[in-house]
Amino acid sequence: MAQRRSLAVPCRAPVLAVSFLACVATALELSVNNHAADFTLSTELGPPISLSCLVHNSSRAEELLWYRGNGQVGLKEGNKVNISNICISPVNESDNGVTFTCRLARDKSVQVSVVLDVQFPPKLSGEETLHVEEEKDVTLTCNSKSNPQAQSTWLKDNQSLTLQQSHHEVYQTSEIFRLSIKKVRKSDNGTYTCVMESPLGHGTRDFHLIVEDKKPVFPTEAVIAAAVVVTITILFGIVARKDKIFKVW
Repeated sequence: MAQRRSLAVPCRAPVLAVSFLACVATALELSVNNHAADFTLSTELGPPISLSCLVHNSSRAEELLWYRGNGQVGLKEGNKVNISNICISPVNESDNGVTFTCRLARDKSVQVSVVLDVQFPPKLSGEETLHVEEEKDVTLTCNSKSNPQAQSTWLKDNQSLTLQQSHHEVYQTSEIFRLSIKKVRKSDNGTYTCVMESPLGHGTRDFHLIVEDKKPVFPTEAVIAAAVVVTITILFGIVARKDKIFKVW
């Protein structure tokens, strides 16, 4: 009896193992542009790109769904079963970083996503003239996007700007490059250039800063005080001469 049991155990193990491997091998899955796992697709501005989603290891008709971010993409009949294609045309800056996902309709956990990496140079040009009084604050702002992110610098009169603590302040994000000048003075007069450089190109924008003389401050408080004094004086004069005023009337 002991021998029969010992012989039965190894006979069953290979059968179970083979069955399990067969299930794994035939598991239903999707691929997008021949990628069975999530991936990033690098591209450039302009030319259209096509994404093709394909069902694998299925013996039945499977409906597919496409999503751009969280929004579902409308598909035409005939472009939903077992294979589905979408086209992004033209590719623009707003497509950068967007995730496109193909999902199985009856089991949305079966999916493949692709993130678009749209590369483009900085777009920056033009000029602007700013007038500001002495001791006022002024801010120069460059609005520009690029991928990869550009290296940004400020020039003054075509020379590298030397930043002075408590006088200059620089702020930068992926889309904004800003220079703030606190309490401007005559020496701040000049042309400031915002320069953005990336491996794909560069852009510049000029700001002509004109610092004007400080305008005299109108003595509002003194004028109000003088008006009050004059008003009170007139009232006292009227009271002192009220008898004569009444006689005239």
